[in-house]
Amino acid sequence: MPRLRPVLASLAVLALVTLAACGDGTDVASGTGPSDGADVPETLRFGIGPYQPTADDTKAAFEPFFAYLAEQLGAEYELDVTTDFAGIAVALANGQVDLAWMGPYGYVLANNDSGAQAIATVKYDGEPTYHSIVVAAPDSPVTDWPTDARGMSISFTEVASTSGWLIPTHFLAEQGIDPKTYFQYSEGAAHPANETAVANGQVELATDYDRNRTAMIEAGAIGPDATKVVWESEPLPNDAIAVREGLDPELAQRIQDILVAITPEQAEAFMAEHYTGFVPADNESYRIIREAAEDLGQLS
Repeated sequence: MPRLRPVLASLAVLALVTLAACGDGTDVASGTGPSDGADVPETLRFGIGPYQPTADDTKAAFEPFFAYLAEQLGAEYELDVTTDFAGIAVALANGQVDLAWMGPYGYVLANNDSGAQAIATVKYDGEPTYHSIVVAAPDSPVTDWPTDARGMSISFTEVASTSGWLIPTHFLAEQGIDPKTYFQYSEGAAHPANETAVANGQVELATDYDRNRTAMIEAGAIGPDATKVVWESEPLPNDAIAVREGLDPELAQRIQDILVAITPEQAEAFMAEHYTGFVPADNESYRIIREAAEDLGQLS
């Protein structure tokens, strides 16, 4: 299995799409800010992966959260949305952003490459975990994954995705299966595209994650019965909030305190739908992801 590090390096220049810089530096109700002893830069650089179908969609859904965080810290901010999940790992590893909202595998890559550190895990509907899934058409004959899916067409996502590539690939490897020979295999699609491809009959199977499927159904992008889940992983740690190596530890602690203090009621006001707050995290929180990557030879 090829290592991912060259992929990350090749994306370093092109991955970022700068979208916004608009914090006003004013404090809000908590009464906290740069006077608490943390070394807060005048402008904080935030980054996030492609969690919505387009970069503009991601910005619209997540910028209110970053604006809130910048206000709490008394700083202005810049927000970058990457065009793929590898890009956000590159940005954090290269110090292009100070803090990133990123997928679990992207965090593990950035930690391995540059010592980036997780400080929080997001909660979705109150839980800090989610699942990788494989979906099929509602009338698919697949009932015993992957035994009765041999030879079918399947679309995996980009190779930097936790749920769309790493976890299903690792699960199959544990069964002694190489997906590239066992299926009619393709990779590189976005999560929403995978759901749509199955719903439209363009491919028989596709990888995804449960949160994305739920969001697409609620948005009307696919019908509730357009796809069915034929495999679900064990619980996986949700997205990480991670800071670059070298960020002032007092500032990292201050950010963690702000995140963990967010109540479900506050989250409803400025976080994307279903996100309800954060729990503290560190590198150990993502052990299951790191071990899967190591087993597949993706970390050096």
